[in-house]
Amino acid sequence: MRAKNRRQPPMAQLSTAGAPYPALVGAHRRPVAPLSPRTPRATSDTPVREAEHRTLEETLPPYVVVLHNDDHNAMDHVVHALLVSVPELERERAAEIMLIAHLRGEADVISCPLERAELYRDRLNSHGLTATIRKA
Repeated sequence: MRAKNRRQPPMAQLSTAGAPYPALVGAHRRPVAPLSPRTPRATSDTPVREAEHRTLEETLPPYVVVLHNDDHNAMDHVVHALLVSVPELERERAAEIMLIAHLRGEADVISCPLERAELYRDRLNSHGLTATIRKA
């Protein structure tokens, strides 16, 4: 048997990446017309709105994660949970927060934007600790 000579359809070619594409890719698109003289443009009569400059605290107001004392978690578990839940803390600071919460009933863990504060609160709660958020 003779192998038949198979030809590709005339509209298909191989791109530089080797994928088949029609030969007339983009041929159906019209060129973009330049702006017409009738297009409105800013003039000296048009009021210009000045850019509003807001500080980081105005854009993302700070919230404080508060750790509350409880009688069922061991102190070393609380320190470990703080270190795992809030990566910015060092061991000494985590121990200090745990001791303040133990002695005073609550301690401020960290001040940060609301979304991060919610994340840290949820992480602490998942370790069996009681944590809340308040506006700074």
